[in-house]
Amino acid sequence: MTTDQPPQAGRPRWGATGLVLLVGVVVVAVLVGAGLLAWSLTSDDPYVAPTPKVVHPSVDPEQAASTLEAFEKAVRTHDVDAAEALAPEGDDDAEAWLAAVVRNAEKLRLADVSLRYVTDLGTPGSDGEWDAAVDSTWRMRGFDRHAATAEIGFHLRDDGDRVALTGAGSSDGVWPLWLHGPLQVRRTADTLVLVDGSAAEARVVAARARTAVPQVRRVLPAWQQGLVVEVPASVRDLERTLDADKGTYDQIAAVTTSVDGTTAPSAPVHVFVNPDVYDTLKPTGAQVVMTHESTHVATGAWTSQMPLWLLEGFADYVALRDVDLPVSRTASQIIAQVRKDGPPRALPSSADFGTRTPDLGATYESAWLVCRLLAERGGEDALVSFYRAMDGGTALGTALEQSFGMSVAELTQAWRTELTGLAS
Repeated sequence: MTTDQPPQAGRPRWGATGLVLLVGVVVVAVLVGAGLLAWSLTSDDPYVAPTPKVVHPSVDPEQAASTLEAFEKAVRTHDVDAAEALAPEGDDDAEAWLAAVVRNAEKLRLADVSLRYVTDLGTPGSDGEWDAAVDSTWRMRGFDRHAATAEIGFHLRDDGDRVALTGAGSSDGVWPLWLHGPLQVRRTADTLVLVDGSAAEARVVAARARTAVPQVRRVLPAWQQGLVVEVPASVRDLERTLDADKGTYDQIAAVTTSVDGTTAPSAPVHVFVNPDVYDTLKPTGAQVVMTHESTHVATGAWTSQMPLWLLEGFADYVALRDVDLPVSRTASQIIAQVRKDGPPRALPSSADFGTRTPDLGATYESAWLVCRLLAERGGEDALVSFYRAMDGGTALGTALEQSFGMSVAELTQAWRTELTGLAS
């Protein structure tokens, strides 16, 4: 702490009034000290000096809302300079992030962008920074029919006479990939790929997305909406993007879900890749995963209530339909399991598809074999009709009878017989 000092023009000269004031100060000091001494001698409690109050910067909602409005405008108009001006003075990282987000928005052709300040998420720290809940909307033009809607955490800072913006993403809520930082973007008429990684990675993922679309349309020709694929930098970034618990996607190469975490029928649905798993796959396996997830997009599977063995098995049927590999490889895990324990007694349950299940790969393979069996029995069109009926709420027994003339028990037995034969 600094204290203003009087001018040093010379030694001070004390007059009568000055001496009285000086004596008064001394007397007051002595009296105060005597009072403390008397208190300490007559009280049973020890004297505790009061804790100094820590003064934190206060939240200014109006200025915060104004800053977010300015950022929204910069994103909408692709004004990098205006965005950079919202960073705290001298904060190069915040400035780079703001510029990157605006460039992402331009490359992704974001539309319907809105950012509305809702409330603070805590008291500002000593550096003046705090998190705010912001109602946000956005849409990827040409691919999303409706805007995503989510409450996103933004990082704000009291920067003197204004509120500055330093970043986004909080421990609670989704964190859209376009708000992470610089992205690689690849676009065709049917595919949009955004990657938090290298240009080489973006080229590879984009090529697989381009391959997946016609593969799906060979089975589902009515699907004409495009495919959006998002690739965060790591599985932990994937969890933060989707507001998922830690470990949820550790075994998963990719997942199809809404971008805003809602189950609203109008919510945009994209494929999200876990690079920690996906990048370890061989080219054929990586393409199967991409086509599998693209099938989920095409069928609106993420909100379906049908049994998971059909939902996942059908997606694998489409993905593996044109793959030239022997079943001994494409079903190697379930074959090994059957050799060890015999065939399962029932079709795979929802619990068998838990993301932390040890034998998850075998479960997916077994579900694929059910759908392959049905296609062999009744043809591909019958399988698609069966899938649609189940998606529409038809009971399993009824849908099986209508499409294949089979009962659930007959399907289960035929599937167990095929598994036994493959394992022998």
